[in-house]
Amino acid sequence: MRIRDLREDHDYTQEYVASKLNIRQNTYSQYETGKRQLPIELLIQLADLYQTSTDYILCRTDNPIPYK
Repeated sequence: MRIRDLREDHDYTQEYVASKLNIRQNTYSQYETGKRQLPIELLIQLADLYQTSTDYILCRTDNPIPYK
């Protein structure tokens, strides 16, 4: 997944993203490192936050532009 790259590209901290998702920073860190599986609901929220598609986050496409 590209969630770490997206976060760093937007100059966001883990704390900031975690607050947007209403989760703890430690939990978000586990999603970034792959120690914990990202729930679909949070995947959708991340796609909205970064204005991209879930497929881009999941590396199913290299096109960061969201679908119409």
